[in-house]
Amino acid sequence: MLQVCILFSGVYFSAHWCPPCRGFTPQLAEFYKAVNQDKKRFEVVFASSDRDEESFKEYFKEMPWLAIPFSENETKQKAATKYGIRGIPTLIILKKNGEMLSNEGRGHVAGSGNKWPEQWK
Repeated sequence: MLQVCILFSGVYFSAHWCPPCRGFTPQLAEFYKAVNQDKKRFEVVFASSDRDEESFKEYFKEMPWLAIPFSENETKQKAATKYGIRGIPTLIILKKNGEMLSNEGRGHVAGSGNKWPEQWK
């Protein structure tokens, strides 16, 4: 049985139509699976910028984490405003208490070698 002890969460702003997003999503999925292998410590919520629900559903199939439902665009917009999202892909890292740790989660994950990033310790 997998233990759950979420230390950090990520809000992943991305879209199916975005080539850099399509390149980073598999890398994030690999990282997510690796760091959660023995104990679930990291959760991600996908915040879609897809243009239609079909694209959202197709893209979300590639993701082993949670998502804000496509129909809840207002929730996604509020999150984007709160975290100052200016472009995608962006991975916001949140501490256990919900406070933002970093808006550079993409770089942290990309440079981690699928290990827990130093910036999160």
